[in-house]
Amino acid sequence: MYKNILVPIALDHDRDSNQSLKIAKVLADEGAKITALHVMEEIPSYVAQYLPEGQISGNAHQLEDRLQQELADMPGVEAKVVSGHAGHAIVDYATRHDVDCIVVASHRPGLTDFLLGSTAARVVRHAPCCVHVSR
Repeated sequence: MYKNILVPIALDHDRDSNQSLKIAKVLADEGAKITALHVMEEIPSYVAQYLPEGQISGNAHQLEDRLQQELADMPGVEAKVVSGHAGHAIVDYATRHDVDCIVVASHRPGLTDFLLGSTAARVVRHAPCCVHVSR
C-alpha cells in the first residue's frame, strides 16, 4: 500500500514500539522504506549554555544507538533521531522526506493532553499524508 512509512518511536515512554512497526510492515509495499524516528526534545538555549560541550550531540548519539538496539529484530528499518517539538518534528520530517504514511501510537489522554493536545493528535491534524493511529 505504501512506499515510504514513518514510525515515530518514543524511547522515553514504556509503550510497545513493536506494535507500530508490525503495523508498518503490514502496510508496506514490497521494497518499501520504513523509518523509525525518535524526536529528542530541544533544550532551550538558556539551559543548553550550562551543559558541558558535546552533551547534546552525545545524547543524540546515545539515543540513536538505543533506537538501533530496539530495532535489532526488525531488519530493513532505518533509525533516525531528530530534535525539536515532537508533533512539529514528525510532520516536518514527513514533509521533507516524501513520507506517504505515518504509523503513530496513541495512549489514553491525560490532563495535559486535554490542555495542550497529544503528539498523535497534532500529527493527525497536520500531516501531509495518511496517518494510521494504533492504540
